[in-house]
Amino acid sequence: MSNINIIEKPTTIEQEKLVQSKFNTNVAFYVHLKAYDNKVREELESRITEVFFFTRGIDWKFDSFGIEKTGSRGTEVLGYFIFRAVEIEKLQKLFVEEFKDYENAVKITCSVAKYEKVDESFFELEV
Repeated sequence: MSNINIIEKPTTIEQEKLVQSKFNTNVAFYVHLKAYDNKVREELESRITEVFFFTRGIDWKFDSFGIEKTGSRGTEVLGYFIFRAVEIEKLQKLFVEEFKDYENAVKITCSVAKYEKVDESFFELEV
């Protein structure tokens, strides 16, 4: 492994494609649910699909989606969505717009975390 050359700036097309964003913003939503049954997962997937469909003009990347049932880590049933985005305000508005008439929702809780890249280096391995 001593023949690995670590560099600070990309020197190949492949390395250029790997360059990470200077800033990254993670957005996490909880949809607090009144009840959970077999159709809730499908309903949530359908609504979040609509949000993503309408946000094509917004830079985002989907990370995860799931449902925490009562007792797993608390007393509430929560649908959660986590993704990366740049235009947070637009995304929040679209998300709330799509879920405001969802009868199974009690409230929506949102977290926005901004990160800054502090270092990035590149290397290649010959295999």
